Amino acid sequence: MGVATVGGIRLHYDDPVPDGGAGGEPVVLVMGSGGRGRTWHLHQVPALTASGCRVITYDSRGVPPSDPAEAGLTVGDLAADLAGLIEHLGAGPCRLVGTSLGAHVVQELLLTRPDLATAAVLMATRGRDDRLRAAAARAEIELLDSGITLPRRYHAARQAMLNLSPHTLDDDLAVSDWLPVFEQSRSTGPGLRHQLAIEPDPGRLAAYAAITTPCLVLGFADDLVTPPHLVAEVARAIPGAVYRLIDHAGHYGYLEQPEEVNRQILEFFDGVGERRG
Repeated sequence: MGVATVGGIRLHYDDPVPDGGAGGEPVVLVMGSGGRGRTWHLHQVPALTASGCRVITYDSRGVPPSDPAEAGLTVGDLAADLAGLIEHLGAGPCRLVGTSLGAHVVQELLLTRPDLATAAVLMATRGRDDRLRAAAARAEIELLDSGITLPRRYHAARQAMLNLSPHTLDDDLAVSDWLPVFEQSRSTGPGLRHQLAIEPDPGRLAAYAAITTPCLVLGFADDLVTPPHLVAEVARAIPGAVYRLIDHAGHYGYLEQPEEVNRQILEFFDGVGERRG
């Protein structure tokens, strides 16, 4: 892991070419709320590396060991952090992959710093909150603010039901593998709280019409956190965006259906490369 200081914020990152030397085309992977960059190393990093890419992951502001987030954190702040990291590593322009809040951050970067991106994959994203998603976010913030610590096994079962597809939940063997992961990967603290407080501005959906970077938008058919109808709105808002829906996948579809997600990413990047060539 390296440490980059961008705009006064220290970000921990992993880069196979830390000195900015030669490497494949850079791809920066941006994780969702409270998620560590190392999560990408389970499936996406190996697939992208095998295709010849220089794959960069990082822990965003608010996710230890990167610097903590403060109240009032915005998606613009996180997009500026991402832009600063890309420039610090000499990785721009690059390909980008984001999921959930990470996709929201990438979308903002495509508006504010399009010069840093050649293509983007946006997974489990949204351009607005509907009433249920807004209520769920407020409830999660209230729980964190209360100081109540839920038992690990309760937290694990709740996370599984919220983030995984029924296709996975109906498989006892798969569930027995997932529950210990959720017990050990619990995210807490002010960083998560401030990231959860970031609400998408519905007015930005109209702004996405100005995005010129080629985009692939991936929805997960069984996603309760960012349901497909909200994901599809983003795809319709971005000119020329390609939308694909992946079956048997919940909010963590990139972990549940990694082969299909990786296939979609690689085929899209190959197609963009051929058009550029």
